[in-house]
Amino acid sequence: MGRTIVKTLSAILISATMGGCMVGPDYHPPEMHVPSRFSAATQPAATEPSATQPATQPAAQIDLRRWWDTFDDPKLNELIGRGLNSNLDVQLAQARVLEARAQVQFNVANLLPMVNGTASYTRSQASKNAVAFSGPGTAQATSGFAFGRTNLYQAGFDAGWELDVFGGTRRAIEAAQGTLEAQVEARRNALVTLLSEIARDYINLRGFQHELAIVQNNVVSQRDTLNLTRSKFEAGIATDLDVAQIEALVASTESQIPTLQTQIAQSIHQLAVLLDEPIEKMEQELSPPAPLPAGPPVVPAGLPSELIRRRPDVREAERQLAAASANIGVAVSDLFPKFNLTGSLGLESLSLKKFADGGSGTWSFGPSVSWKIFSAGQVQANIHVQDARAQEAYIQYRQAVIQSLADVEDALVAYDKEQTRLQALRRSVAANRRAVSLARQLNTAGVVDFLNVLTSEQSLYVAEDQLAVSEQTVSTDLIALYKALGGGWELTDQIAEAAPENPTGSN
Repeated sequence: MGRTIVKTLSAILISATMGGCMVGPDYHPPEMHVPSRFSAATQPAATEPSATQPATQPAAQIDLRRWWDTFDDPKLNELIGRGLNSNLDVQLAQARVLEARAQVQFNVANLLPMVNGTASYTRSQASKNAVAFSGPGTAQATSGFAFGRTNLYQAGFDAGWELDVFGGTRRAIEAAQGTLEAQVEARRNALVTLLSEIARDYINLRGFQHELAIVQNNVVSQRDTLNLTRSKFEAGIATDLDVAQIEALVASTESQIPTLQTQIAQSIHQLAVLLDEPIEKMEQELSPPAPLPAGPPVVPAGLPSELIRRRPDVREAERQLAAASANIGVAVSDLFPKFNLTGSLGLESLSLKKFADGGSGTWSFGPSVSWKIFSAGQVQANIHVQDARAQEAYIQYRQAVIQSLADVEDALVAYDKEQTRLQALRRSVAANRRAVSLARQLNTAGVVDFLNVLTSEQSLYVAEDQLAVSEQTVSTDLIALYKALGGGWELTDQIAEAAPENPTGSN
């Protein structure tokens, strides 16, 4: 009869665990209102090739998963490949994914019974002064207690199972799974950031090298003019003022060289950090100048609704919201009773010889229930805490969506307007070169004084420098646009497959 009752109760509790309710809210991804299109995408540079700058690659063929290929620079591709395998931020994000995955496994284990094996040996002696006697001089306690030293041998198994009747453990698993998925998106976001930083630092490096070459070429040209002016001065054709003015121009131009050299070195150092490689090696590799890579003038922005599904930081915020919602259920489950099944099976004997006898067997089994009837408001307070955290997660998700839309709009506007500026600067350089040539011819013919030549050369130098900066800015604006669109995170799947489960090698 007793066994029947136990079996029936166990069946009821197990059935409740497997098919019982789950307290707390059921999560549904929030719907965010987004515009039907990007307003900046109506600009010509963002939607279609211009007549003055035809697209080097049709917009429809640009693959955001490998956007750096659009720059067609083998060295950039090589640096990105090395960074994927060695960057410490990506490795840190991968370690956090492994941590979150282990936490899911830990929570899943709480759904299953726990079995512990135990074995012990105890030797003890009872106190003669702690037992009641039947009378003076009696050598045996009335309870039949025997004095002296005794041995006790014990071995067996203890088992316990908390039945998840109200779904608290399952909500904890749900929360851990949401956190895991959020860490996966964080790893993807770290990769998107890495790709953009490597490309941006590389573009800056080549841009600074290009600017340095322009400055050095101008210094050579200006020194030639200075030598010619000195010769004219010695011949009485030019004045000392002419010499002083060109000397000042040469010194002013030369003063730009140390700044550019510093920027070049810092760009190389930053790349060394991103790739986790020695600075000396990177300096030897990247110090030789190379052309500034340029991407296509046309980039498909896509739809805002696609953006919030693509950006890993938005996806991370949404998964954090899902985890926070599940944690509300974990807190609510503390309002309800906890059901446990416990049991033990083992052997117990005072004599080692009789330890394996059938009479040494012991067992126990029984359900138990515990309920926090009074906790001074702790359970309710914890529910309020989790509610507030879920609200915070929702606000952060909304912020991520709004910021992602703004990032794309900003990048589209900057990329479009800088291309317009670039075209104007190219016309300016062409006009200034013609002006320098005419000024020199007219000065030689004695039609204009030397000040016109000096002014023309200074204007040409400024225009060339601005053009070099604009070319660099166009490329970095394009990188910012690719990053805003969330390009490149798909490579994290390859990184995850290649990453060791225990990168430290510890046990």
